[in-house]
Amino acid sequence: MASNAGIAMVKDTRAMLHLYRRLLRSSSTYPSKNRWKIYKAIQEEFRENVSLDPEAPDTQSKITLAYKGLDQLRMYDEHVLSGGRPGSPNWSVTLDQNPMPKPHDYERKGKK
Repeated sequence: MASNAGIAMVKDTRAMLHLYRRLLRSSSTYPSKNRWKIYKAIQEEFRENVSLDPEAPDTQSKITLAYKGLDQLRMYDEHVLSGGRPGSPNWSVTLDQNPMPKPHDYERKGKK
């Protein structure tokens, strides 16, 4: 019989895989000449952080940032903008003041 911690880990793993797939799908339709760089950056970031503890505060902040990035990528998705009715003229975009805050270890990573 599986322990509760094991079941929670499976749910966390499924949620992370779901987030990963949604980020990749959204980045592949993002209207930018840099979309494939964004796609590769998402893959690289997830591969680097695959072994992190999902309960750690640092990991939680990365997950929050990933969800925020997903929301921003989806702002430009025609299906999301049109409410499931492509071709609908009724859509809007809301921009954040600080769309992608730099991670707390940004300076340290840049000097490697």
